Amino acid sequence: MATIFELKNIQHIYNNRKALDIKYLSISKGTITGLTGPNGSGKSTLLKLLAFTMRPTKGTILFNGKIEAPFSKCVRFGVTLLTQEPYLLKRTVYENISYGLRIRHKHGISGNSDKQIKMKIRIAMSHVGLDFNIFSDRKWDELSGGEAQRVAMAARLALKPEVLLLDEPTASVDMESAHKIRDAAKKARVQWGTTIVIASHDINWLDEVCDNHIHLVEGSIVS
Repeated sequence: MATIFELKNIQHIYNNRKALDIKYLSISKGTITGLTGPNGSGKSTLLKLLAFTMRPTKGTILFNGKIEAPFSKCVRFGVTLLTQEPYLLKRTVYENISYGLRIRHKHGISGNSDKQIKMKIRIAMSHVGLDFNIFSDRKWDELSGGEAQRVAMAARLALKPEVLLLDEPTASVDMESAHKIRDAAKKARVQWGTTIVIASHDINWLDEVCDNHIHLVEGSIVS
């Protein structure tokens, strides 16, 4: 199976403290990998590095065999991170989900006309259990916490990402929303071959869906 991420001699330091120290790690395409470990063990830091939102202090991260810069076109349109807090734009549900698709359109990526965007939004919303006719015109501040997180998930699914990174995506939502988000993640792997990395304290969920587990303690892989 082809490798999508390869990390070599990675160290990341915050405020003179080593937050991450990984000698080697590879993640295969189309797999689901679970990240576990106590709070402060480096899970969120690792996901941010995999998302290329920042550079490691030391070491090399290869994506599809190449070194990529933070926010390069390749990773910007292929890798997406969903955090525990949804951080929606102060706009409607439709505008939030369409945002990434419209950026793609501006960069000349085909398949993102207004008609195509609307269809992609309908499909993405259905994946997370949100009725298009009911929710598309709702403002960001008219949503419950679980609904907001589902909108954030739909915005990422609309992109059909090559990599979906999830940082405690169900930790602060209601049971129905948690179920919809988990189910949507599985569908992304089945339908599009999306590579998924999940940081979560929900061990039962990870045991159910993951091909591999990585356990972090004080920034290092221990199992």
